[in-house]
Amino acid sequence: MIMTFEGEMEMGTHLGIRGLGIVTGYGWGVAPFWDGLLGGKHAASLAEGYGEGRDRAAWIAAVPPGGDDSDGPSTFGRAMRGAAREAVADARARGWREGRRVGLLHAVVLGEVELWRDFYLRHGGDLASRDYLRLMPSTPMSLLMQEFGFHGPAMNVSAMCSSGNAGLLTAKAWIDAGIVDDVVFVATDVSATPENVLHFERLGVAFSDAEPPEVCRPFQEGSRGFAMGEASVAMILSRESGGTSYAHVLGGAMSHDAHHVTSIDPSLTDITRCFEEAIENAGVEPSDLRYLNAHGPGTAQCDRAEAAVFDSLFPSEAELYSVKPLVGHCQGAASAVEIAATALGYDRGTIPAPPAVSAAHPRLLDGPTPVQEGVTVKSSLGMGGHNSVVLLSGT
Repeated sequence: MIMTFEGEMEMGTHLGIRGLGIVTGYGWGVAPFWDGLLGGKHAASLAEGYGEGRDRAAWIAAVPPGGDDSDGPSTFGRAMRGAAREAVADARARGWREGRRVGLLHAVVLGEVELWRDFYLRHGGDLASRDYLRLMPSTPMSLLMQEFGFHGPAMNVSAMCSSGNAGLLTAKAWIDAGIVDDVVFVATDVSATPENVLHFERLGVAFSDAEPPEVCRPFQEGSRGFAMGEASVAMILSRESGGTSYAHVLGGAMSHDAHHVTSIDPSLTDITRCFEEAIENAGVEPSDLRYLNAHGPGTAQCDRAEAAVFDSLFPSEAELYSVKPLVGHCQGAASAVEIAATALGYDRGTIPAPPAVSAAHPRLLDGPTPVQEGVTVKSSLGMGGHNSVVLLSGT
């Protein structure tokens, strides 16, 4: 039974998250992801070849080797198709029967990072046509559509760290407009290479010289920033009444600060507006809000911004959390990973919040907590000014 709010559609007509597929630093599949979150153990491990001189080890929540050999040589392509394959199988097992028009949305910021690097540095720009085609952003999407015989529209969505939220809201818009019956939504980021990590470290927001709980402490004292992570997360989105959903997507909103390429507008005008418009779009009252699943990267400006909005807009009993200390900051896949955590939490009755490690915001969740009735707000503040907010409810 889904909760009913004023202005909401009847039961069964909300957009449901019908299936999940997840690849993270914890491993390949939903099970290791959920077990890792509940265990409160971060997904990072030490990797060699990082730093200015490529001579030190770094704590990175990287996707481990795995996947299907037939999906090609890259972790990116294997993770994307592996997550989607798991999500389709999961949704079908839970009663989903796809409609005639199944679309594909892929949220991605940096695509085949390793293959492009090898293309220039190892192969001198000279590859066989078959191998060159693997570099194209259309290729993993085309292969996935072929595998399942889906014929709806297929396209990429990119809004930096907000890409997962942006993709989910785009999928909802497609379904609301009648363009498709169902959407396979995937968000993939396998970009924690030494080069990329180094540049985020130079920006002063990423740190890999210590284990994540020592670095990333969202809404707590002593936080320095975030640890880098990788992931591919797939969701099957549908309004079909049969079967069960992990969670329902009530609505959301997006805005842009138009202020700076890295910094948040200190007035918080457009971030606040994004929250307010998302709540209105979802058809709920502020009193219905129970959780903020925050962007929460552990950086001073992001945590300060989200805490300010939380304190001003949310009711006194609402609580907040961020799973970035556990899974890392998965860049283009970040908000999708965090939506998956909320969806699994509703389905299994537990909010998989990480344990607090220092003095914290008084309403920060401290470790896994039983789910209370109410709406979860998932916010994401992408670099460059991308703001996005999605509202989710349980089944």
